Amino acid sequence: MTSRDRLLAALVAVLWGVNFVAIHFSLEHYPPFFLVGLRFLVLAIPTVLFVKWPGVKVRWLLGYGLGFGILQFAFLYAGMEAGMPPGLASLVLQASAPFTVVLAALWLRERITVVQGVGVLIAVAGLGIIAAERAGTSALLPVILTLCGALGWAFGNICSRQAKPVSPLGLTLWMSVVPPIPLIALSLIIEGPDRIWHSVVTTFTVEAIPAVLGLAYTVLLGTVVGSGIWVTLMKRNPSSRVAPFSMLVPVAGFTSAWLILGEVPNPADLVGGGVVIAGVFIATTTWRPGHGRRPGQPEIVAAARNAG
Repeated sequence: MTSRDRLLAALVAVLWGVNFVAIHFSLEHYPPFFLVGLRFLVLAIPTVLFVKWPGVKVRWLLGYGLGFGILQFAFLYAGMEAGMPPGLASLVLQASAPFTVVLAALWLRERITVVQGVGVLIAVAGLGIIAAERAGTSALLPVILTLCGALGWAFGNICSRQAKPVSPLGLTLWMSVVPPIPLIALSLIIEGPDRIWHSVVTTFTVEAIPAVLGLAYTVLLGTVVGSGIWVTLMKRNPSSRVAPFSMLVPVAGFTSAWLILGEVPNPADLVGGGVVIAGVFIATTTWRPGHGRRPGQPEIVAAARNAG
């Protein structure tokens, strides 16, 4: 990779890390399920009008939209509204990588190597450290919801891989057509029309400015710019060079949450987070005799490519 491409990859990690802070601000005004539906609705309208159909089977597009769009973000946003700190959310969501490895083995019959198995176990141990600490403070539910979001992301990764799109960014954009209607319907049932209506009619008030800016950041910088740069880097560089930069997302998430929100992680979260990242790196690294180490299996490449 050139120095320019390394800087661009690091920039994407920063954009995706800060995205969790942007979500935090948006959740202070909008109900979580409605916010996710709104996020994808803003993308879906121009996608249908201006973006070419990615040429994939509809079932894989629907599966990708269900896993990545609906399950991941519905659980993530619900978890953050329930009290999951943005920095910690950016880290726990990385569990999608070992989840993807396991799902690929169960669903696609891909063989898990000993090294991958060790990595998955290490990542699970790291999550266990975080869960044990949170259980002691009655804050386990947000962690569980975020882990469910990571599992949804893993399911979406499998579907996006099976889709085999010519344009990965085109698939990502067309995926945005799937979540809006189901999520807005779910919001009407669970969050109620009164809460939704109040959040809409007060959108242009001074108090709602941080929430609107957060939504704009998520759509434009987190998704369009971040994913656009990432896909470009993946096209002109080996995936093994680009994928590891996704490990910087939790670092950017913790740092931005600390600088902007004053969120200070406790020691148990930091230790558990370090163990999770180590496990993710090991689980998504392929070792082949005589060929050296090659980070970036298709599963983690898909996961990193579509983050944020």
